[in-house]
Amino acid sequence: MENGDMITVAIVDDHQVVVDGVEKNIIESGVACLSGKAYSIAGCWAMLAQSQPDVLLLDVGLPDGSGMDVCPLLKAKYPTMNILMLTNFAEYAVISHVLNNGASGYVLKNATSEEIMEGIRVVASGKRYLCDETELILKKERNKKIILTRQERELLKLISAGYTSREIADKMCLGYETIRSYRKNLTAKLRVNNTAHLVKIAVEERLL
Repeated sequence: MENGDMITVAIVDDHQVVVDGVEKNIIESGVACLSGKAYSIAGCWAMLAQSQPDVLLLDVGLPDGSGMDVCPLLKAKYPTMNILMLTNFAEYAVISHVLNNGASGYVLKNATSEEIMEGIRVVASGKRYLCDETELILKKERNKKIILTRQERELLKLISAGYTSREIADKMCLGYETIRSYRKNLTAKLRVNNTAHLVKIAVEERLL
């Protein structure tokens, strides 16, 4: 998007009233225009095959799948497209998952029209945007104290040092399957889904 250009926005949502409402807000904003709309994941792929918007508004719950699962696939296929989740799902696990897998922002459907348009403007500029309620959900979760056992701390240090599960099993004198189980529990406790994010959270929370 070049300076002075209208922001192109596409929306993927299976509720007509939501699509109509967002379309009205976009038209009235004077800074954006609706370039396409789809009501399913299949429709989304077909729409994007024709043209890609600056910002894609994507719901989580869709008739043929989850926007949470398709988000990283869309970002991989169209890396310059900014994805702004627009959904009713207010769970920390969903929010953190999409933000770690390609989404540039997260707005709940009960947000004001001003918040939705601000989200579009912010993610179109390449920055991250969270509506007020989403910010509060993440802040509340971050403030929860994470308590690890001695073995979990040792495991975390070895993972961060780059050792494989088999190498860790040897170092901790435990079975490979036991280490896999501990590792699964550790990622669940820290609410992450990959090693890179696990190490990032460990550093941020000073768990190492």
